[in-house]
Amino acid sequence: MAPKAKAPKAAAKTAEAPKAAAKMAEAPKVEEKKPEKRKAEEEKTEEAAAAEPPAKEAKVEPVTEKEMDAPADSRKALTGEISFHVPDTTLNVIPTMGGRVLASLSDGGCQYLIAGARANVGMKAGRYMFETRILEVLPLPDAGGFGRKGAPASRATVRVGFSTAGSPLVLGDSEEQVFFDTDGSFCVGKTRRPVCRKFFRDQTVGVLLNLDTKSENNNTISLFIDGVRACHPQALPEGLQGKMLFPHLAFRNVKVLTNWGPEPIKALPFKCRMLGTAADADAVKAKAPEGKDGKYEVVLPVGFPDEGTFEWLDSFLEQNPQYVELSDRKIIKWAASSGMFSGKGRGGSIDKPAFNYGMPGMDDNSIRIIIDSVAGLMPRNYVVMEVRQSLCEADRKEILKRFSAPCFKKVAHVVMGEPTADYKKVQHEKILKEKQAKSDAAWRAAKAEKRRKKETEKKAKQFAELRKKLEEEKKKKAEEARKKAEEAAAKKAAEAEKKKAEAEKKKDGEEKKEGEEKKEEEKKDEENKEDEKK
Repeated sequence: MAPKAKAPKAAAKTAEAPKAAAKMAEAPKVEEKKPEKRKAEEEKTEEAAAAEPPAKEAKVEPVTEKEMDAPADSRKALTGEISFHVPDTTLNVIPTMGGRVLASLSDGGCQYLIAGARANVGMKAGRYMFETRILEVLPLPDAGGFGRKGAPASRATVRVGFSTAGSPLVLGDSEEQVFFDTDGSFCVGKTRRPVCRKFFRDQTVGVLLNLDTKSENNNTISLFIDGVRACHPQALPEGLQGKMLFPHLAFRNVKVLTNWGPEPIKALPFKCRMLGTAADADAVKAKAPEGKDGKYEVVLPVGFPDEGTFEWLDSFLEQNPQYVELSDRKIIKWAASSGMFSGKGRGGSIDKPAFNYGMPGMDDNSIRIIIDSVAGLMPRNYVVMEVRQSLCEADRKEILKRFSAPCFKKVAHVVMGEPTADYKKVQHEKILKEKQAKSDAAWRAAKAEKRRKKETEKKAKQFAELRKKLEEEKKKKAEEARKKAEEAAAKKAAEAEKKKAEAEKKKDGEEKKEGEEKKEEEKKDEENKEDEKK
């Protein structure tokens, strides 16, 4: 049965939200002497990553640099530090050094999931850059991590670029994102193409976003590796032009450093201001999210299985995007965003889908245990979607124990009874949309089939006409060949007849000459005989 809007609430004791840890003054050291054991582990990890079939690298032609030195800017500068708000990071992100160094969890299945973090300052004009560097490739806890198709699902990767506020935290999930990755590809959402060489650990990667309307490279994004341009300026898609764009990182099994300025680690061939020194008029700083009355809500929906609970959840998240879903369904979506897909297997339901990845940490439910443990340490709004456990008092208490910090307020939301008019409207629109989509698909299929038949008939007609034309040409050529043969035979017969007549004429002439010569001889013989008688 569809859900009801009103719900009872179970409030936690009032307390102040925990204060954030003090920021460290010193910048993190890039160069670090590592123990031999750690170094050996990292080399082993990199060798495993190198075992993957290499991606095709783009051949970059020499670029004529059109970027000019940044002029002096007397406008008011951006105040405050650039950082990553907790709700703008995935649950497996570990920020250190005041948020300048980010790492991802690499235990219990988290080594397969891509972490994402979006900065709190976005650009709307001007030309600015920021830098990142892979400080360390984290050693993997097991030798597995190979998906069903043989690709190393846990290999280290880094994606760096820009996205709009509210877009998915894993780069590559939305058309509202543009980024470069370690394979040397430029990506707009899920569309990717090779544009530059790969980048690796200890290389400084600079990403420059040009929104300066006076520049030749306006509305472009560029990548620099160790201060050298790695590719041509890549045009921003039309859908992102004119929008506020925030720096965004996505990574897996690495530790990365971010540099917002004031000076770059690796200078570019031209002077370019860092994002941390941007003019206040060119940037916007996102407000730090705060819970109601200083508390974050942990919503626990209570409803019957297959009675519209997940439909209610989709509607709730659409209206309240600041909430994070905690469920097996969400983990499977996250895994798909990270390049993994569960194989077909028996069992499973919407509430508890089957994990059939064939990888340790995923199939043994370790990933869910880790995420449940981490969620209670990160202050943000959650929706814990556990249909079966929410119906059992003992299980509900176990879930709520994970959120015992005073910054959390627990709320039970009963999803039962007669649905509200708004819910009915949304579901009716959804059903109508699905029916319309099926109808449109059937109409397009019928239209395509009709067009295919028409094209087939047209091709058959053209083939028949062509065949008829070829047969006529063949017949015409045969007739011409026959006539030529007859003419040649007649000509040959005439020549033979002429030769025969000439031969007979010649023969008659020779016989006549011989007869005359014979008569002449006989006449001479008679004359000789008469002379002898005399």
